[in-house]
Amino acid sequence: MRLQNKVAIITGAGQGIGKTTAHLFAREGANIIAADINEVHAQTTATEINANGGKAIAIKVNVASFMECEQMAKTAIEKFGAIHILVNNAGITRDATLAKMTEEQFDQVISVNLKGVFNMTKAVTPYMVEKGYGKIVNTSSVVGLYGNFGQTNYVATKAGVIGMTKVWAREFGRKGITVNAVAPGFIATDMIATVPEKVIANIKERTPLQRLGEPIDIANAYLFLSSDESAYVSGIVLSVDGGMVW
Repeated sequence: MRLQNKVAIITGAGQGIGKTTAHLFAREGANIIAADINEVHAQTTATEINANGGKAIAIKVNVASFMECEQMAKTAIEKFGAIHILVNNAGITRDATLAKMTEEQFDQVISVNLKGVFNMTKAVTPYMVEKGYGKIVNTSSVVGLYGNFGQTNYVATKAGVIGMTKVWAREFGRKGITVNAVAPGFIATDMIATVPEKVIANIKERTPLQRLGEPIDIANAYLFLSSDESAYVSGIVLSVDGGMVW
């Protein structure tokens, strides 16, 4: 198994891509900390993993709070003795054009999608540095590379995540820690469930593979970047978008 005896924190593990990733990593031998602001969803993920023979605990955390991230890291160490992998997957949207976007909408997305990645990484890296080993995978987006109408706040965070990824790859490489980002395209999750069918059809048309991605497509990319198969890969942005044409 590719993650045998590794300890992995996955944020946003209560549903969608995060949940799929938690299950995949558990099947590959990792001990899972299923982190989510929704405690019920996080616990469901952990319960399912344990029922299938894996090992997981659920922790409620608001990644926008450094104090909560720091406490979660401490809990992970107390439970498992190490943190080998961090997948910064949690994210939200509050879409609107610039003219209609409120300051609150902007701040909410920044606090989770950008500051949340900062908080989690800052809380976890001291333990990775101590062990001389770590795998950090940040979630950007195809729109962080190309922009998207009506998503000033979301695009700003996803572009910012790319910048932080490249900085941290430089800062932590000598400590035995790799830092990479995945830029998903449009994935069939609850996040896009409210998108009009006409828009979905247009997205599929602009995608050479002619379909939306599935959560497992992103989870597999996370797995590669979290495994020792990517030992000499750091500072990259891996696009998983079906070859989308912009």
